[in-house]
Amino acid sequence: MVQITNTPAPASPAPTRSVPTSADVARLAGVSRATVSYVLNNAGAVRISEPTRRRVREAARELGYVPHAAARSLRAGHSRTVLMPAPAFPVGPLYSQFINDLQSSLARLDYTVVQYGTVGLHDDEAARAWAELRPVAVLVPGSGLSPRGVEVLKRSGARAVVTLGPEPVDGAYTLLMDHDVVGHSAGAHLFDRGRRRIGVVVPREPGLEAFSAPRLAGVRAALRGTDATVTELPLAHDEGAAARLAARWRELGLDAVFTYNDEYAMLLMRALQDEGVRIPEETAVIGADNLMLGRLLRPRLSTVHLELPSGRELAELVDRAVRDPATAPEAHKALGASVVRREST
Repeated sequence: MVQITNTPAPASPAPTRSVPTSADVARLAGVSRATVSYVLNNAGAVRISEPTRRRVREAARELGYVPHAAARSLRAGHSRTVLMPAPAFPVGPLYSQFINDLQSSLARLDYTVVQYGTVGLHDDEAARAWAELRPVAVLVPGSGLSPRGVEVLKRSGARAVVTLGPEPVDGAYTLLMDHDVVGHSAGAHLFDRGRRRIGVVVPREPGLEAFSAPRLAGVRAALRGTDATVTELPLAHDEGAAARLAARWRELGLDAVFTYNDEYAMLLMRALQDEGVRIPEETAVIGADNLMLGRLLRPRLSTVHLELPSGRELAELVDRAVRDPATAPEAHKALGASVVRREST
């Protein structure tokens, strides 16, 4: 005997919701597709009233319409993507604030900022990986990009290559970040305060050598030809390491220390105070970066204030280079320094 059962038919797949188009936005807003394109692409060359702009944006928001980046790139002849490789060094609050300001400024100029992780990639190999994304501009922090890497990026369509490092790179705009001036300012300040046996913290963390070495060199340059001495102090950003250094502080005979930055200053100051070292009576302490937390320490921390270009200025440089790629790249000094004296010196 055969038993027959009624098997329900498979459910029909849910209908796929159609992707809204610029034509849908135009119909809802009561304007032409060209007007939609002008408004959503922030075209400044076409005069469109603010009520119309608002109506188009509201229609796009209601429909969930987003312009197609690839299509816009085809119309413009280039992408609007600015690629920023993630730095290979630990970043602090000052650098993070600078990058956030830059990203906001580029967004206001209608660029899309993409951060790219570069773990395991170096030099020209990294440049080829960046080129695959066809960015219109690349901002490279630190050193490592060669003229050949710049050429690879330009052949892939990058109209602007900007490096932020200690030396110019052929073919690229360069913002010269010479950290000698930071150490020089700190060393000169300590000397002027009557200190003659000066320690300089050199972080052990990988990736910081590009900054710590020139800062140390800057201190040495500031004190060259004087009766002052400079002692290099390798230090990991770790409480135990700071405690071990503080335990032998009086053996070192130092009467001042430049701590590389404010974060290392906070670490070392606490360890020195735990050892009973009086600041600034026995040892003057100066950091760098002018972080707000330095003002909350007791004694308040003297520091070197870094004068960086504004994100708006760099964004405008990128925009000019994109608009006129035939312009010869230039190098600009982009890092200044000034001492903010407080109670620790």
